[in-house]
Parts: sequence; C-alpha cells; structure tokens
Amino acid sequence: MTAKQILVVEDERPIREMIAFGLKRAGFEVREAGDCRAARAALANQRPDLVLIDWMLPDHSGLELTRALKRERDTRDLPVIILTARVEEADKIAGLDGGADDYMTKPFSPRELIARVNAVLRRGGSVDETETVRFEQLLLDRAAHRVLVGERAVSLGPTEYRLLEFFMMHPERVYSREQLLDRVWGGNVYVEERTIDVHIRRLRRSLEDYGYDRWVQTVRGAGYRFSARAVS
Repeated sequence: MTAKQILVVEDERPIREMIAFGLKRAGFEVREAGDCRAARAALANQRPDLVLIDWMLPDHSGLELTRALKRERDTRDLPVIILTARVEEADKIAGLDGGADDYMTKPFSPRELIARVNAVLRRGGSVDETETVRFEQLLLDRAAHRVLVGERAVSLGPTEYRLLEFFMMHPERVYSREQLLDRVWGGNVYVEERTIDVHIRRLRRSLEDYGYDRWVQTVRGAGYRFSARAVS
C-alpha cells in the first residue's frame, strides 16, 4: 500500500522537523515548506493527501492560504489541518469557517497529531462505490465522489461531502450532534460537538445557490435532519 503523503507548512524549522519526524515514524511520506510560497510550489509539483498549515507564516497567514486552497478547483477538496497557538474559540471558528477540516492548538503531542491526521483522512476515504442517491435534481454520485444539480457540480469539502452523503442515505431522521460525530467522524476522534454547527453552515452555503440548503434542517433541542419536506 502506498504511504499517504503529508505536506507540512511551518516556518519554525525545529517544530517542522519534529512534526515531520513523528509523521514519518507513523508511516507517512512527508514534504516540508517554510512559507506559503514554498507550499504553493510543493502543491504545484505534487498533490499531497493532506496539508498541515501553521496559522502564522512569514509571507501570508495560514488561514489565507487555507481559504485560497478551498476556493480553487484543483485543491478545494484537499484536507487541511490548521496548527496554531491561538486558543480562543473565535479563532477556532474562524479557522473552520475558512475551510480547515480540523484545528489543533499548540502544544500538542505526536500521538494526538497522528490521531487527528488519520481521522481527517478517514473522512475523505472510500465508500461503497455502487450507488447514486437522488433527491429531485440533487444527485450524489458515490462512485465518482461528487455532487451534481442537473449538470452543475456542487463544490463541497471532504467533511461536507461526508455529511451530505450520510444525510441523503438517512433522510427524514433526526440526528443529534453526538450521533453525527459518531456516524460521520467516527469513534475516538477529537472533534468538539460545536464543530458540527460549523460544517452544517458550510454545507448549507454550498447548497444555497441551488435552493437545497433548506433541506438541511435544524430541529431545535434535538439536532439536524435532511428532508425535502417543508419545516413545520
């Protein structure tokens, strides 16, 4: 099996080398970049399976780089974990809203880093490739790992895709945040329940232009439901 490749974007060399060492010991192939420009060059040369990006970089912020990657066709589904010393909740929300799939505050242990990396990679992993799921013009093609409305492709990050896939496979049922964490993120994953709300908002924004955002419904005091019926 080919090793998964991780790009580590961190300007402090000792930290970058420590992260790279831990990842290599866990069986990953690692490339390194000290700033956004070097990261861009590395991405142009070869696409990794995941990118670890420090928030504070010398040329641009890691959050700006993350936002840029999520806007571009070739990298919008590339998993990103932001690394930062910022611990305020507002910063975490900003990172997740900016497109990050996860957010880690320094200092962190090598074991936690590996667990987070594996969790994010699992979210974008393979699924049963024999089915398509359709609601009106909204089509989820599980074999091609894409979502279409008519002939138009819907841009979704890997986590939003997994959420939508789960919802479309289980319509009309209400799921709590805890249940969604277990069913979409998997067990033993370090994700806060509030993170669900961030990804729900991002999923709705992606569906809004097509009028399908209303199908991702909030059930007050209970959780979320996917339904083509109007909210009563």
